[in-house]
Amino acid sequence: MPTRRERIISLLEERDYSPSELARALDLRGKGSVKIILEDLKAIQKIVKRERKVLLIKPAVCRNCGFVFKPEIKIPSRCPRCKSEWIEEPRFKIERR
Repeated sequence: MPTRRERIISLLEERDYSPSELARALDLRGKGSVKIILEDLKAIQKIVKRERKVLLIKPAVCRNCGFVFKPEIKIPSRCPRCKSEWIEEPRFKIERR
């Protein structure tokens, strides 16, 4: 049986996912499920680097004003420009170099 991180890697090699979509795909429930996925993604970024792959990050975007955040492994809580909390989550994908 593959570990949770191995399952995340295999999912991200197929297509891009947001942290919430990964939590649902792995059947993780509860308040801290997205936080667990984000911690796993930080570790996965180092793992795939050793395998000559790269974790691509499509940055989070404010759905209200269109502000594009820095591409990082975290989900912003509010937009610095318009203070809206209507944020589209970042998306992640793994590709070969």
